[in-house]
Amino acid sequence: MSEVAVLIAETRDRAGKGTSRALRRDGRTPAVIYGDKKDPISISLETNELVKTIHRDAFLSTVYTVKVGSTKHNVLPRDMQLHPINDMPVHVDFLRVSAKSQIAVMVVVHFLNEEECVGLKRGGVLNIVRHEIELMVPAGNIPEAIEIDLLKYDIGDSVHISEVTLPEGAHSTITDRDFTIATIASPTVEPEVDEDAEAAEAEGAEGSEGTDEDEGEGTAKAEE
Repeated sequence: MSEVAVLIAETRDRAGKGTSRALRRDGRTPAVIYGDKKDPISISLETNELVKTIHRDAFLSTVYTVKVGSTKHNVLPRDMQLHPINDMPVHVDFLRVSAKSQIAVMVVVHFLNEEECVGLKRGGVLNIVRHEIELMVPAGNIPEAIEIDLLKYDIGDSVHISEVTLPEGAHSTITDRDFTIATIASPTVEPEVDEDAEAAEAEGAEGSEGTDEDEGEGTAKAEE
C-alpha cells in the first residue's frame, strides 16, 4: 500500500473562472473535495508542492490526507486537469474515502525475471498488452503495483489475469473474460540475403541490357 501523505490546503470562498485564474497567478491550484454523502468543499493547494507530489507518487492511485485548517479529509484524487502547453495542474478533484471504501483504480504492472524467462532467453519477445490493470480495491489497501513473474513462460505462452495473484480484497473490474496481460511472441527473423546470387543476378541484368542495345544497332544498320 502507498504511504499516506499529507497535503495542506486552504478553503476557497468563491468559485468561478476568474477566481481560479487569480489563484493560479498566485501559485495555487484550485481543487474540490466531494463524496461520502457530504457537501463538496472548494479548496486550493500550493502548486509547487502539488507538482512535487504528482511526480513523486502514483498520484491518481494514492490516498492522501488533505488538511484544511484543523479538519482532515482522507481522499483519493479522481481527476486532474493539466494545462495543454506546460502540463501544470489547473484543477484537481478529490474523492472522500474511508479504509472500507471500495474504489476502482488503475494499478501499474511490473514484470519480474525477464532476464531469466525461458521464452525470452530463447529469443522471444515480450509483448505487453496491458501496462495497467483496473482493480476494485479497499481504499485503505491500494497496491503500488501488480507483480508478474515471467520465469516459467515460454515462446507462445500468454499471461492471463486468472494467473495473477492479486492483493487481498482486490479483484479486476473486468469480470466477463479471462483477459490477456502479456504474451511471449516468437522472434521476427528476417530472411538471409544471398550476396552471391544477388551479384550474379545483377551481372545478368547488365548483360541483358547490352544485348538489347546491340540488337537495336543491328536493326538500324539493316534498315539503312
